[in-house]
Amino acid sequence: MDLSDVFTTLGASPIDGDGTSVVHDLVIDARRVHRGSVFFCVRGSGVDGHDWAAEAVANGALALVVERPLALPITQILVEDARAALASSSNAFWGRPTETLPVVGVTGTSGKTTTAYLLHSILEAAGRRPGLYGTIATQIGSERTPSRDWSPLAFHLQSAFRSMLDAGNQSCVIEATSYDSDLRRLDSIRFAALVFTNLGHDHLDYHETFEGYFAAKRRLFLHGEPPAAVNLDDEYGRRLVSELRELGRDRLLTFGLSDEADIRPEELELSARGARLRVGELELRTHLLGAFNVENVLAAVAGARLLDVADDAIAAGVAALEGVPGRMEPVDEGQPFSIFVDYAHKPEALEAVLRTARTLTQGRVLCVVGCGGDCYRGKRPLMGRIASSLSDLVILTTDDPRDEDPRAIVEEIAAGGQPDEIQLDRRRAIERAVEQARPGDVVVVAGRGHEREQTFAGGRTEHFDDREVVREALRNSRWN
Repeated sequence: MDLSDVFTTLGASPIDGDGTSVVHDLVIDARRVHRGSVFFCVRGSGVDGHDWAAEAVANGALALVVERPLALPITQILVEDARAALASSSNAFWGRPTETLPVVGVTGTSGKTTTAYLLHSILEAAGRRPGLYGTIATQIGSERTPSRDWSPLAFHLQSAFRSMLDAGNQSCVIEATSYDSDLRRLDSIRFAALVFTNLGHDHLDYHETFEGYFAAKRRLFLHGEPPAAVNLDDEYGRRLVSELRELGRDRLLTFGLSDEADIRPEELELSARGARLRVGELELRTHLLGAFNVENVLAAVAGARLLDVADDAIAAGVAALEGVPGRMEPVDEGQPFSIFVDYAHKPEALEAVLRTARTLTQGRVLCVVGCGGDCYRGKRPLMGRIASSLSDLVILTTDDPRDEDPRAIVEEIAAGGQPDEIQLDRRRAIERAVEQARPGDVVVVAGRGHEREQTFAGGRTEHFDDREVVREALRNSRWN
């Protein structure tokens, strides 16, 4: 890519210099600039890239993309929004991959990952060789690796799409977050379909209000007018449907348990082995547990319909998915009770998981739960109330305390309900739940799911995988 192509893409002329040099990459961190880099002066929370432009120049930047002219001897491209400029430039740099690669995005507070895995399985069954870009894993070609770059910059995201095309992928599923929407990282993706699952109590430390949170989700559906599948059971989903209909969107499908939804179960049977449901003439069986996962299945069906996937492939893909890492993931060491590890770290998700646990138990429901530090505090008493009201025994513990006092976090959770025990050592909290479980009980270890690192003050991390700790506790218990 020549620097002149950046000018053309951004519809701008350089303040100084010319566009004859070859661009090697697009960067927002001055420390990562090298010769051939274009440095984008992005403004963030407490950080302004313009303040680091001199360091970028010293490190060999080829040009700067700025929101205000700087007194530096280098080619500068003046734009209104450097983030938006980075998205469009990244798209051009990698050859506009999503104009060739059909991408389906899944956005919402809960259910994104499971719906994305379901859609990936459906597209696989349809022979469309899907890639995957999500919170748990990234799949390029047939190789799946743990996701490490989340949330991704626009440059890395477009690079991944290009790599998928080069590796033979014919479609892709991506989890589309409100952060990425608000930070303009998704602006240049051409979505073949976009799914809205719901909106709940999360990320309000960033968005501040539900309206701000919803606005970040909504702009994905307004930008580029993608075919949309929206949950009609959700309050904000209904608002989104109303707005899209007012705009005259014709490629709009609704889903949910409501009789008014386009994609809804006309027959539904839930069991300890999953669910069976009928959607019109489509018979579906899923291994996923609980009514909340039925909604995820319906979301995936709606998304697949927008992609014109045949019903037999939809049914095969739904049936093929055995489970999703860290989402109602069972751990079985032969003990006479069930134990599930789940990522539920927000009120709505915890409620859905515990209600499902209640349908599965032949005895009590035991819950181990905490909340992360340095994030939305308003959900903590809600989590405490839900855990106490839907469980027979609650053990409050740490999650990722980060730079907060773990005991202060737990006390804020406890203010919403009455825990049976507080154990700040998460390993010991899990062991205590295993020690107190009886035959027929269901134990839920909530909050971290698939995560393998626990984060403490100053960014220090330690390896901690709930599934490993549960398995070790079971092996050392009286049941082994």
